[in-house]
Amino acid sequence: MTLDTIVIGGGVSGLATAYHLKKRGHQVAVLERQARLGGNAISEHRDGFLMEHGPSTMNALVPAANEISTELAIDDRRCDLGDGIQNRYLVSNGALSGISIGALGFLRSNYLSPLARLRILAELFWPHGSPGEDETVLSFCTRRFGKEFAERVMDPMVAGIYGGGRAADLSVSAIFPMLVALEAKYGSVTLGIMHRRREGGKMPGSRLFSWQGGIATLAQTLARSLGDSIHTGATVRRITPDGAGFAVDLGSAGSLQGKSIVVATQAHVAAQLLPGVDDQAAAAAEQIAAPPLAVVFLGFARSAVEHPLDGLGFLTAAAEGRNILGAQFCSTMFPGRAPKGHVALSAYIGGARSPELARLPSADLIDLARDEFKDLVGARGEPVMAQVRHWPIGLPQYRPGHKRLIAELDTTHERQPGLFLSGNYFAGPSVATCLSVAQKTALAVQGHLENGQGITRQTQGGGHIHHQNGP
Repeated sequence: MTLDTIVIGGGVSGLATAYHLKKRGHQVAVLERQARLGGNAISEHRDGFLMEHGPSTMNALVPAANEISTELAIDDRRCDLGDGIQNRYLVSNGALSGISIGALGFLRSNYLSPLARLRILAELFWPHGSPGEDETVLSFCTRRFGKEFAERVMDPMVAGIYGGGRAADLSVSAIFPMLVALEAKYGSVTLGIMHRRREGGKMPGSRLFSWQGGIATLAQTLARSLGDSIHTGATVRRITPDGAGFAVDLGSAGSLQGKSIVVATQAHVAAQLLPGVDDQAAAAAEQIAAPPLAVVFLGFARSAVEHPLDGLGFLTAAAEGRNILGAQFCSTMFPGRAPKGHVALSAYIGGARSPELARLPSADLIDLARDEFKDLVGARGEPVMAQVRHWPIGLPQYRPGHKRLIAELDTTHERQPGLFLSGNYFAGPSVATCLSVAQKTALAVQGHLENGQGITRQTQGGGHIHHQNGP
């Protein structure tokens, strides 16, 4: 039997793509090499703690996030950010500097020097740059807001979002296209934000949520909705285009035939699967780096931590010389992340900033995180819970030229009809963004299938025209 679509990869991107296609009546198979589904969306319950080893939040400003939560009937398990979040924190001179949440937080805080705050205000009158230049985040923000803001605010923010990515290495047009668009249209990012707010437009930001059982709730529910369409332990050896679509070689497990293929894996896996199918896409995928990252989860008795933990967590500028890229105050963010009388913290270590640290043994990473939490939040004594997750392949880095690579990856179906890609390297690494990309991918696949099933062909006999199902 020839399936409508074979989805390679059982992470959130693959599961969501398959879900949208199956919902529209298409025959789908999801092939996942691992026994576990969900990719890096891992939520582990242990001794009253809920540990997120990968992503921990959803962005409600992305429509696809709300839509799928409602469709999957998991809204009753949804939980919004806790009321205890009052500040954002950055490390400054070896201590946490609290900055109030709000548009003027950085202008009112002493985290930045008075001169740096004046420079932010001067952005209104600063001349704009050269249109079309693919600047780095550091270059763009230095030009618009000054060096201190770029290095001490934007660099740690980028590291937090992109798993240790450096603002000096990543493309502003790929990561923050809205900022580039505002400058181009209004000549000033600040003026553009003011116009957008006056017009009621949504600005970059987030309204975060999760579910009581963690982010893995999404993957688990998607998997249940797909039922026997999912095949775990399935290693794809080769993809071969043929007259009916594609043949997928599964080694000793046999093969599958599909009219279309969606490769919803990490970029480096796509680079291994695509040679001979689409060499141009394979070469593009190979250029997307994803440095290793480690997540260290620690649980403490509440009495053992001095800090109020009244924020999402903290971020660290590279100039601070800290080993932790940033941290989350998990038990403040959402309910049920720690047992009563306890708190939960997660530290993120490694990434492009210090990949060698991400490869340290678990015991060393726990000691490193514990020591820095002692300095920064006053965590005393031994944690009652300690868990490490090593990610040999971390988050994709959107370097200058990334948009060109994505243009090549996003047009595979033009060079090889029926071949599509999806994943966290397209439009952003967040789960919500992956859902949005998966939704668009499913629509593109559906368009291909519908066009392929309505082909008008002429018979060899009397010249009558009739429709045939399938190529």
